[in-house]
Amino acid sequence: MIDPRFSEAELDERRDHSTNFIRKQVDAAGVDGAVLGLSGGIDSTLVAHLAVDALGAENVHGLVLPARVSGDENMSDAERVAQDLEITHDVIEIEPIVDSLLGTYPEAEGDHEAVGNARARVRAVLNYLVANHEGRLVLGTGNRSEAAVGYFTKYGDGAVDCHPIGNLYKAQVRQLARHVGVPEDLVTKTPTAELWADQTDEEEMGISYETLDSILVSHVDGPLSADATARELDLEPETVEKVRGMYERSAHKRRAPPAPEPLD
Repeated sequence: MIDPRFSEAELDERRDHSTNFIRKQVDAAGVDGAVLGLSGGIDSTLVAHLAVDALGAENVHGLVLPARVSGDENMSDAERVAQDLEITHDVIEIEPIVDSLLGTYPEAEGDHEAVGNARARVRAVLNYLVANHEGRLVLGTGNRSEAAVGYFTKYGDGAVDCHPIGNLYKAQVRQLARHVGVPEDLVTKTPTAELWADQTDEEEMGISYETLDSILVSHVDGPLSADATARELDLEPETVEKVRGMYERSAHKRRAPPAPEPLD
């Protein structure tokens, strides 16, 4: 596999690059700080650390938004992150809101993908409710690997004002998280969006992050053809084509909604 991780000499530069980005986004918007959802996972934890570095703990507000399918351990980890960083945080149960949605459209009951995406969109609504009320930006917690293959909910966790780690592959997220002091148990825990029971990221995508990162670096973002990538990484060509297909099919998620071209 190709290793996209930074050298030790690059880590401070990358940290500064990310914190400067957050600071510039907040300053440009003329707001007082930032709001972000805390899941207890590595991505949101890293963004929280970077936000505190950039803005100060008093200007960061974390939201812990558990659903019925959320693991107690993950919610405890999310609150631990807020407490360790000494940022204001609120815990808001989202399942009553989701139940209300299903009450208006019961046909979706049992459709784990539709209901899971509804949970992500409810969280986005709450993020913006708090951010608008407090005059803050909403920080995204998505990384480059997931964005490339569309592994996020459109207008859910993708509904944010900026993506502070959107330029980092998953391996780089883990590396930078260690560098800024994220506890090792959070760095190594199994990633899950927790949109339905027992869901894990790698199982749902059908590929490990290590393999995904290598294909993205070599082929989707890099210069190698699909066949050359398969040979270089000792993978089945179908695996490379699968990632390429995920990238192409999810292009709409990475673009603003299209409109017809103006008529002359």
